[in-house]
Amino acid sequence: MSVSAQDTPLSARESDPVAMGWMQGTPPPPAKRLSAADRSFFEFPALRYSVAHMRQFLPTVNVSRGVGAPVPFETELRGGIDGVTFTPWGAEEPMTWEESLWANYTDGILVLHRGRIVYERYFGALAPTGQHAAMSVTKSLTGVLAATLAAEGTLDPSKPVTDYVPELEDSAFGNVTVRQVMDMTTNLDYSEDYADPDAEIWEYAQASDSWAAGGDGPVGTLAYLQTIQAAGPPGQAFAYQTPNADVLGWIVARASGLALNELLADRVWSRLGMEQSGYYQVDAVGTPSAGGGFSGGLRDMGRLGEMIRQQGEWQGEQVLPREAIADIRRGGSVEDFARSDHPALEGWSYRDLWWITNNANGAFAARGVHGQTIYVDPAAEMTIVRFASHPVAANAANDPTSLPAYQAVADYLTNQD
Repeated sequence: MSVSAQDTPLSARESDPVAMGWMQGTPPPPAKRLSAADRSFFEFPALRYSVAHMRQFLPTVNVSRGVGAPVPFETELRGGIDGVTFTPWGAEEPMTWEESLWANYTDGILVLHRGRIVYERYFGALAPTGQHAAMSVTKSLTGVLAATLAAEGTLDPSKPVTDYVPELEDSAFGNVTVRQVMDMTTNLDYSEDYADPDAEIWEYAQASDSWAAGGDGPVGTLAYLQTIQAAGPPGQAFAYQTPNADVLGWIVARASGLALNELLADRVWSRLGMEQSGYYQVDAVGTPSAGGGFSGGLRDMGRLGEMIRQQGEWQGEQVLPREAIADIRRGGSVEDFARSDHPALEGWSYRDLWWITNNANGAFAARGVHGQTIYVDPAAEMTIVRFASHPVAANAANDPTSLPAYQAVADYLTNQD
């Protein structure tokens, strides 16, 4: 579990996972061993090691990159980015881009401008050859697949969820449309408050644990989804609730006839010249986590983001339908979003499991707890990918030193042209 925003955790330098010696040695000494069974692997500061080694703790399924040679990026490093300054939200003193990386417990950061690498750094336990947990950025991958199937006519967002997954008839999802799932306006009786030990997220996590078997609770993610009930009528407000993403993963698997990992490999991961295969964590019955279980390489996430920035095109090939990307960028209801608990994100919306800033640059993002992001800025022709291990799960803890930093780099790159 992450620390609360009120605690004073070790700094990024003090909690460097390599210096702390997690899981080093054959075997590691008892004091440095981490385990999924007792959840020690995901408690700060140990999570700084685990996020770059999830496959070491949990069962996974592969997302194949295919057998072709990787397509390399062109590199044109901009040394001035480290010195770019901005003022964090609520602060009076400016901060540099480099300072923000330490403030946000960055594990890896990649900045692409017009498809070229202009900035790339790795920290802690992550290396260019490594993979990192994407957390809820995974949701946006699921959203891309759903938007793609919708653009192709394989999936109809206006249809009831039960047309694809009749097993959900007696749950909250028995009275909602696929579109309401895609935009998280389902109104579930479910809390995603990581700081609340009694929130439903922990029961959900227990059901989704790979070792869960027997006992009184549901075993497996899909079994838990069938137990969720509605808090009220759907379609009135946005509420960020992970079960929507796992339901959507179930829907796209049914609509496509492929398991989620196979679908992502077939439609995306094997078509972009990725350097590495990715992987999904799976639950006790082998179901990939569509809401938060994907891990991949930093540059490969950059390839994904760049393809989306270019409206589904990559290396002269239309990999995904332009309409799928246009639907994401179109955004959702600003009014529905305003009714959610995200006061700092005024004017934003949510569509196809992507966060839409509605700012002047038309930026939109995939976001995950502890600081994961793919931030796409069409006007600046920029894509930023960040992997991180912030001690506080909620993005509200790092947004003040992240979102204005992204805008500052966008402005810097635009002014350099």
